[in-house]
Amino acid sequence: MTVVARNSALDLGGQFSLSAPARDIATNITLPGDVHHALLAADLIPDPYFGENEKVVMWVNETAWSVERRFDASASDIDGYLTLTLAEVDCIATIFLNGEVVGRTDNSFLRNDIDVTGKVRDGENTLRIDFDIAPDVAKARADAHPFPIPFTYNYQTNGLKGIHMNFIRKAACHAGWDWGICLMPIGVYGTMSLRKSRLARQESVQVDQVHGETSVELSIKTWLFAFAHGEVELEHTIDGQVVTDKVSVQKGDNVFTHNITIHNPRIWWPSGQGAQPLYELVTNLEGEITTRKIGLRDLQWIIERDEIDHSFKCRVNGRDITMMGANWIPADAIPTRVTPEVIRDLLESARAANMNMLRIWGGGQYEPDWFYDLCDELGILIWHDFMFSCMSYPSDRKFLASVEAEITQQVRRLSHHASIALWCGDNEVIGSLNWYPETKADPGRYLANYDRLNSLLHRIVEDEDPVRRFWPSSPSLGYLDFSDGWHSDTRGDLHYWDVWHSAKSFDAYRSINPRFASEFGFQSFTSMNVIETFSEPKDRNPSSPVMENHQRNNGGNARIIETMNRYFRFPRDFDQMVFLSQIQQGLAIKTAIEYWRSTKPRCMGTLYWQINDIWPVASWSSLDYGGQWKLMHYMARRFYNLVNLVAVPNKDNTEIALRAINDTGKPVSVALEVLAVKVTGESRVVFSGNSAVGADAAITVHTLPVSGLEADEFLYFTWKDAQGNVLGANDYFPKPYKAYELPGASINATWSDRDGSAVLTLESSTPAFFATATVDLPGYFSDNAVTLLPGKPVELTFIPRHGAAVTSEDLAGSLKVRHLAETF
Repeated sequence: MTVVARNSALDLGGQFSLSAPARDIATNITLPGDVHHALLAADLIPDPYFGENEKVVMWVNETAWSVERRFDASASDIDGYLTLTLAEVDCIATIFLNGEVVGRTDNSFLRNDIDVTGKVRDGENTLRIDFDIAPDVAKARADAHPFPIPFTYNYQTNGLKGIHMNFIRKAACHAGWDWGICLMPIGVYGTMSLRKSRLARQESVQVDQVHGETSVELSIKTWLFAFAHGEVELEHTIDGQVVTDKVSVQKGDNVFTHNITIHNPRIWWPSGQGAQPLYELVTNLEGEITTRKIGLRDLQWIIERDEIDHSFKCRVNGRDITMMGANWIPADAIPTRVTPEVIRDLLESARAANMNMLRIWGGGQYEPDWFYDLCDELGILIWHDFMFSCMSYPSDRKFLASVEAEITQQVRRLSHHASIALWCGDNEVIGSLNWYPETKADPGRYLANYDRLNSLLHRIVEDEDPVRRFWPSSPSLGYLDFSDGWHSDTRGDLHYWDVWHSAKSFDAYRSINPRFASEFGFQSFTSMNVIETFSEPKDRNPSSPVMENHQRNNGGNARIIETMNRYFRFPRDFDQMVFLSQIQQGLAIKTAIEYWRSTKPRCMGTLYWQINDIWPVASWSSLDYGGQWKLMHYMARRFYNLVNLVAVPNKDNTEIALRAINDTGKPVSVALEVLAVKVTGESRVVFSGNSAVGADAAITVHTLPVSGLEADEFLYFTWKDAQGNVLGANDYFPKPYKAYELPGASINATWSDRDGSAVLTLESSTPAFFATATVDLPGYFSDNAVTLLPGKPVELTFIPRHGAAVTSEDLAGSLKVRHLAETF
């Protein structure tokens, strides 16, 4: 995290006037912030997330807005060289200081540092920002381009026009996506300050690491911008060591490198693999102080020829570690609502589900400094796309110059973070060359156009952050390989969407064997209590206009329901349909990840689409908008267990292999017991035995013939460690659930308080499947959507979110417990 010392900066954030002269609107706005949030606060627009209000508020992004504030500066504030820093101005804007144009912004992914020396008065000053209408600018640029560059028409709501998002540098999903609302927010989201410098200012600090046996050599690269020739004093402090240097600067950009050795270092590990110690690096440039947290770790991507084709795996501190996680999109379509508290809640839920990696998707945004600080703290590695997605982009000199400034600045800003694992050029841009009539008709031109941009990104990473891997695209087969990577599972990363988009069965996940699955997913409806926030009772039908407006993938609701008919008996009402949709979403992804993890070391990464939502919507997410856990997130906590047992049927479903997976760095001994259980409750042991599983390995423990199971039996298995501690439980049904006559189980729920936590005990006299407890207070249980067997009570500990303290008495009144057999 970069913190500018108060003695060298004047914070310009706060209350501004907000006006739209063309619409005779005048109100206030708090910046950093966005126009929609301000209009909501002033009761000038309805909630865009409710009903079909998205269409009602479209005029906001079709309007030119202006923000203005007065600020006072003292003689001491302006005694020196002055920089007006405005970060993340969204997106086409003109900056006025005391009525004079001092800058123009054209890229929301940039920090704008504007020299305003001599332009700030002693006393009252006025700062004004005029925003252009971004969709109009984008269209004008597209129309003027010498050849057509098609764009993604990202949303499915009738009556909304498409926006040429490839011609402006702004989060592509602001114009809607197949899970996102179209708002096209306007505002300023980052730093707003007046920085004073005697001679030079800090631009960025990068830290490279070279790891030895008992020490780590840090190479600290400091970028300074000097207003004139001269000498400045620069100081770095870390681990009790201080390096002070008087350096000579030339006008413009300067870079200085200092080396510090950390002896007997405390090493940083991804979550689940060790601790996350962080060293504080303090940089002082004559009173301009910035602090950064440094995690010491060695990370490489091993992409080399093997007996299959080429490996694709992440080696951390000498160990090949399976990456387990999901894809990340912006946390809210209204940017002001994205706060450190909101992000911490989401990231802690990722870690709680045993995730060690998130992929920041290329149609979103570079996140604030504190996002990456939290990832460093929590041990969550980041696969970081650059912000290009699903369409071609211009490659003229002006566009590429803006991109070069953006990527250079972002890489320099973020490269010190232990969490940054990989820079990826884009999301699905190579693949998109096969999607549009224009690109398919003239592939040579558009491939050359793509290469101009992609080669620029590669060069910048090589120049600015050479210790990290650049990966050209996701999915991709590798360096300078722009062929179709969507359907090859022998090398590179893979996006597999045939189960969802082609309506294939869940078994199809076992028909491919990726090296690294970086995108795949299956939708569900958002939870019922979330649906109630954007709908009226009359709307709660999958075919209603409101529910279809909150489904942005064409035919998505129909596909959810169609799949239910394949695996389940049809639900008896809408509430049960919502619940059942989340069961089947979890089952789909469980099928994929359990199988792919079981092929280790062939597959060394699974990042499902997606962990979070940008607004309340039917989507592929495992967390509802607002951070509530869907059933899939509970299942993720289980299918991402570091030591896991999974059932894998063969192709003709005649045999079931029970495979043990060990994603720890040490050998483990696993005691496995497998039961064949009738849906009425009777059970018999069909296997019991101990197995040694090597470090970072997957093995077959036992194989069972399906013919050995009776028609109404399923498998239920548990495993323990060498000390007899239960490590997990799992089950496997050889037939669709609809083929079984499930009993109408009655579940008994009792509460207790233990060690400061509320504990719920569930018991059932007959088997109950996907037994799920919910309460009204924010939080999640230690497990959920569980299988209950007679005589085997299950204890669920409630974990409150947002640091709240709760007792069983607080929760008991709102408790609801449901299970699969109740849905029909």
